[in-house]
Amino acid sequence: MRYLFSILLGLALGASSVFIYSLYPPVGLILSIAATCIGIWAAGRLWGKRVYRFIAAAAWGFVILRAGFPGVNEEYLIQGSAIGISMINFGFIAVVIAILTPL
Repeated sequence: MRYLFSILLGLALGASSVFIYSLYPPVGLILSIAATCIGIWAAGRLWGKRVYRFIAAAAWGFVILRAGFPGVNEEYLIQGSAIGISMINFGFIAVVIAILTPL
């Protein structure tokens, strides 16, 4: 059940990050990266193991990377602009920081 919760949390964090990052460009990006870092950290903090953080981070990464590829009608959810590239780069840095922080 804990593994499933971690997967669902990672998917929810990824989906919310994709939809929020372009809202009021600097504010939405900062908000989505901060929420990602805190949410993934909280996944491991809740049950005291780093493996839950890693599972949530893998699910988050799946959503973010999938949103960067073209969809059925060639639409992108994460665009190739400076904000979109910053979302991918700084988001993955935040995820690594969230995994490596102590419990």
